[in-house]
Amino acid sequence: MENKRRQLMYAIQMYDFYLYELQLYLDTHPTCRNGLFAFRRYKELREKAVRSYNELFGPLTPIQSGCENVFEWAKGPWPWEKEAN
Repeated sequence: MENKRRQLMYAIQMYDFYLYELQLYLDTHPTCRNGLFAFRRYKELREKAVRSYNELFGPLTPIQSGCENVFEWAKGPWPWEKEAN
């Protein structure tokens, strides 16, 4: 299970990097179809990876925390705890 956590976290970080680089590119090439297509694709992949992470290991950010019955943000391991890394 820890391996899956690391794989998902790595994927999210990788997609964040791609999206940031594409954002910089699209700042100077706002009508590039390939750039826009790539941005949408990596955005979808990132969202899917974040959803999977949230379902398996809890929210990555407080905004993603469920709050119908209980605020789930504080339920998971904290970043400095071994289980989170």
